[in-house]
Amino acid sequence: DPELDQFMGAYYDMLVKYREELTRPIQEAMDFMRRIETQLNMICHGPLRIFNSDDKSEGVGSSEDDQDNSGGETELPEIDPRAEDRELKNHLLRKYSGYLGSLKQELSKKKKKGKLPKEARQKLLSWWELHYKWPYPSETEKVALAETTGLDQKQINNWFINQRKRHWKPSEDMQFMVMDGLHPQN
Repeated sequence: DPELDQFMGAYYDMLVKYREELTRPIQEAMDFMRRIETQLNMICHGPLRIFNSDDKSEGVGSSEDDQDNSGGETELPEIDPRAEDRELKNHLLRKYSGYLGSLKQELSKKKKKGKLPKEARQKLLSWWELHYKWPYPSETEKVALAETTGLDQKQINNWFINQRKRHWKPSEDMQFMVMDGLHPQN
C-alpha cells in the first residue's frame, strides 16, 4: 500500500531525528560527567568514581557493589529518571507538536468515513427501490445522486456495489439477459 509505505517512511525519518537529538545530549552529558569526575579527583586528591571504569555510555552513577565507602568516594544524590523523562517528553512535544499535529491530521483524513448520513442513505434506498430490477445507475444518475445526497462519486459507487452484493437477487430471466449481453432499459 503506497500510502502506508509513505507514512512508514515519514515515521521512520521522524524516529531517526528523535534518536539523533537524544543521542547527542546524552553523549554530551556523559562527557560532562567525565570532566567533572576528573576535576573532582584533582580537588580531592583521590579517586572519586562517578562512572564505572568500564562504563562507556550505558548509564550514570555507580551501584552499591562498586563502592566500598572508603573515604575517597562521595555518595551522589539520587536523580529521578522519570522527571528527566517527563522533561524530555515535554521538550520534544513542544518542538515537534506542529509536525505531529500535521501527521495526526493527515492520518485522520485517511480514516474510514463510517456510515453515510441517514438522509443520503434514504435517497439512495429510494433510487434502489425504484430500480430494483436493474440497480446500475448511469453516470448522469450517479452525478445527480451525488448532488442530491451531498456524497462524492466514490461513495455513491461503493454504496451501490455493496448494496448489490448484499441485497440484490436478480431473477433467472435477468441472469440470462446479463449472460447474453442484453441490458434492460428502465
